[in-house]
Amino acid sequence: MNPPADAQTVLLEYFRRHLPGASAAELAAIGSLFEGRQLARHEVLLRASEVARVGAFVARGCLRSFVVDARGKEHIVQFAPENWWISDQNSLNRHEPAQFTIDAVEASEVLLFDATFFRKLSQITPAFTEFFHRLLQNNVRTLQRRLVLTLSASAEQRYVDFLQTYPTLARRLPQRMIASYLGVTPESLSRIRRELAGH
Repeated sequence: MNPPADAQTVLLEYFRRHLPGASAAELAAIGSLFEGRQLARHEVLLRASEVARVGAFVARGCLRSFVVDARGKEHIVQFAPENWWISDQNSLNRHEPAQFTIDAVEASEVLLFDATFFRKLSQITPAFTEFFHRLLQNNVRTLQRRLVLTLSASAEQRYVDFLQTYPTLARRLPQRMIASYLGVTPESLSRIRRELAGH
């Protein structure tokens, strides 16, 4: 099933930027690998402990991945606004129970892909292999940076990094979600924002 026209436009523009040598036929073939889906706010795409069948490219809106600890507290691992990818890759590729829950922070339009997507895309255009390696390197670098900041940086430094990583989200997300991502209380986040605004 091909994604809706507006979502497909976002997707194909994304690939035109990242695969400038791809032909119109190759781009059309890429678009056919996705299935469009509308997600309502708070709608769950994947629950922890389920086996992931799909990942998502976000055409509109914002998704998040999170874990819930033994006390029932949410810890947000990633946000995925427009033009971001999100999945539990280990679950999708190895068919193991997912570690994360993924849901929609806002009403969202996503393009779903399955575990065969990257192999099929490499067959459509060899240039995708290089793009995939860059994407993987960027993901690893982002995760490493997040781990280092979580372990060693101040809450203020983590918030500044959040603003740099997700420049469009500070005004779109509830303060409690940003606080969860940073590992601080909403009250601490309010204080950090006041202090930064005063500089």
